[in-house]
Amino acid sequence: MKISLDQFVERRKELMAKMLPNSIAIIPSASMKQRNSDVEYAFRQDSNFYYLTGFNEPDAVLLLMPGRLAGESVLFCRKRDKLMEIWNGYRSGPEGVVADYAMDEGHCIDEVDELLPELLNGMSRIYYSIGQDEALDQQVRQWLNSIRSKVRQGAVAPSELVMLDQLLNEMRLIKTDAEKEMMRQAGDISAQGHVKAMQLCKPGMMEYQLEAEILHHFTMQGCRQPAYSSIVGGGENACVLHYIENDKTLNDGDLVLIDAGCELDHYAGDITRTFPVNGRFSEEQKALYQLVLDAQKACIAIAKPGTLWEAVHEESVKVLTQGLIDLGLLTGSLEDEITAGGYRDFYMHRIGHWLGMDVHDVGDYKVDGEWRPLQPGMVMTVEPGLYIAPDNEAVDARWRGIGIRIEDDVLITETGCEILTASVPKEIEEIEALMAS
Repeated sequence: MKISLDQFVERRKELMAKMLPNSIAIIPSASMKQRNSDVEYAFRQDSNFYYLTGFNEPDAVLLLMPGRLAGESVLFCRKRDKLMEIWNGYRSGPEGVVADYAMDEGHCIDEVDELLPELLNGMSRIYYSIGQDEALDQQVRQWLNSIRSKVRQGAVAPSELVMLDQLLNEMRLIKTDAEKEMMRQAGDISAQGHVKAMQLCKPGMMEYQLEAEILHHFTMQGCRQPAYSSIVGGGENACVLHYIENDKTLNDGDLVLIDAGCELDHYAGDITRTFPVNGRFSEEQKALYQLVLDAQKACIAIAKPGTLWEAVHEESVKVLTQGLIDLGLLTGSLEDEITAGGYRDFYMHRIGHWLGMDVHDVGDYKVDGEWRPLQPGMVMTVEPGLYIAPDNEAVDARWRGIGIRIEDDVLITETGCEILTASVPKEIEEIEALMAS
């Protein structure tokens, strides 16, 4: 499944309906980035640009001008070039963006400096995300100065700059039915990658070998890139929150924490599972794991419309702190440990984040200074964790070096929530049974 062309058209119309009259929006694409020598990084389109166009080529600029009689959507892109297409792949060209992407006008990107001042002339305001692309920021200033230099000939430069981010962020935060289905697929593909890792894991494997099995599964399902750099941390490496070296041996008796998700047509999956390398949890691992799982279940139970974003995090803090007290890792009362932040030595991150086209997706967590209530169509991660540092001498040695996180992708529905990544097990008995099979 892919997002259909009419969805992209509808998104552009929705954005233009939110813009004030006599305005123009400028949305740039991503550019190719140099990796080393003659090698470039794999291209990944800018999320806002792709959200509005479905166009997956670099070096392009989209203009939206609501009410313009000659056409409201204009796309500047690379021209067709037979020699360059032989070397680097086919291009749509200005004609192609009109025929295949439902743009009203297409122009060569080489003409942008000539034509943009003409299109900006007489406009009252520009919607633009300043500060994200320094080269384009400079071009916008040049276009404005070009118009200002012709004031005596009757030219009128825009007098207002409006940040585009807020309008687009709010649109992207609430997922359409098509987006929900895309994210269900991304979640399931990601989940099955973790299932495969559990089935294949054994002592003596390298972390990167387990990573390779997951990435192989993603690719075989049509996901050419992961949504982010995969984390495969065995033993005490699991205590490093963003560990991506993935170059150590997986040892008998250790846990392995895997945080990995695919990207399907620019939509992200994001899952974390922690399981024993040899297929059996030790007593200490089991106790901490069950505590993290209980916290996650408690958070998911309240993830529904009207619940404040912060309330989900507070629930994780309450459950984890009480569990740490019960296990003897904290010694104060629940209220005192939460007030003093004693739990932060073991749980130092938030409960989750918005999820969508970006793994840490756009959208405010507070509105008018108050924590935002959850709404149907939002997708968030729920990912409590506990990390007992290997050098934490305040706890018994038997706990040290254990890192556990359990993460699922959760869609807020009209009546509660839907777990998009439910097809990978997380109960202790289920994990051990899968690995034994």
